[in-house]
Amino acid sequence: MPVVLPPFTPHFATLARGYDVALCDVWGVVHNGAAATSEACDALGRFRKQGGTVVLITNAPRPGEIVARTTLDRLGVPRAAYDGIVSSGDVTRALIAARAGAPVFHIGPERDLGLFDGLDAPLAPLEDADYTVCSGLIDDTVETPQDYQDLIARMRARSLAMICANPDVVVERGDQLVYCAGAIADLYAAAGGDVVFAGKPYRPIYEQALALAEATRGKRAEHHRVLAIGDSVRTDVKGAAAFGIDCLFVIAGIHAEELGGRTDPDAAALAGIFAAAGVIPKAVMRHLSW
Repeated sequence: MPVVLPPFTPHFATLARGYDVALCDVWGVVHNGAAATSEACDALGRFRKQGGTVVLITNAPRPGEIVARTTLDRLGVPRAAYDGIVSSGDVTRALIAARAGAPVFHIGPERDLGLFDGLDAPLAPLEDADYTVCSGLIDDTVETPQDYQDLIARMRARSLAMICANPDVVVERGDQLVYCAGAIADLYAAAGGDVVFAGKPYRPIYEQALALAEATRGKRAEHHRVLAIGDSVRTDVKGAAAFGIDCLFVIAGIHAEELGGRTDPDAAALAGIFAAAGVIPKAVMRHLSW
């Protein structure tokens, strides 16, 4: 049975009036890793001006306040575009705190070591660790997930659990796609390893983001009045569906090339990725704009 495509929405304004809260993806919607997307930032700012609440929800493997300060500010994402931010790094820190005192082996670049700041989480070699935290590839400019097969085998030999601090498989960096922690975690899970995913599409990050939105608004936010916005079928669309909220899918992100381009996507390809995922968003936009 053919998949019925959701409507294309040229303007967020026509959709926005039906929602009180937007849980908006960051990388691929409000910036591409190299610069802020001005139209998306403007749209979110306008949504806030008409009474909406915007919580950025990201699979960045660093605490949200650090993402805001070191990434969003640097790339020119205005603070007026959002009320708050929740990251998979925030969820990861809660999972690490629950394992207080246990030695941990970190897989990822040094820039992500802030995940452990202020926590009772002594870093240890793999041979001495009780569990692992994967925040990404050590050097995602040259490495691929396959470079970690030997490490995966060593972890499996010790039956170590892995906390994946960024469930994304790939993200855009300018006009390139780079691998993320989710790619390593998927290989570890396929090898029989025990993986706990901290971010989208899993429920804890949505619960934390909605709690922040409700605290900001000072009242409860009904699920039918909450909209997720994102560019990934795997994380954003499936995560929203699992949480019971609508999703606006932005084409001009990680799926752009497989859909035939950022400005004129192929309808059959679009239907295909939704059919394969078993989910359909509320609406589709080429890029987020008011």
